[in-house]
Amino acid sequence: MSASRAETTPEDRLSDAEYRDRLRELPPSAKLVAKVLEDATPMSQGQLAEETLLPDRTVRYALNRLDESGIVGSRYSFEDARKQVYYLNV
Repeated sequence: MSASRAETTPEDRLSDAEYRDRLRELPPSAKLVAKVLEDATPMSQGQLAEETLLPDRTVRYALNRLDESGIVGSRYSFEDARKQVYYLNV
C-alpha cells in the first residue's frame, strides 16, 4: 500500500475508520475491488477485472462508486499513457 500513500496528498488520504465507514455503504463488487487494491496498487481496470474475476462493466461500476466516495484515486500509467491506474486514498 505504500504506492498509494506516495500518490495521494495528505488532505486526500482517509483514516482507517473513515475508509471503513465509506466502504460499508458500497456494493460487494466495490468492496472486492478495494480489497484487491489494498494488496496490489496501482492497477488498471483490466488488471482488476482479471484479479477479481468480475466483468469489465462491473469493475468500471465499482471504480466509479469508489471514486465518488473518495476511496480511490487514479492517474495515467507510466508504462502506457493510454491507460488509467487506480490506487486507494488511505
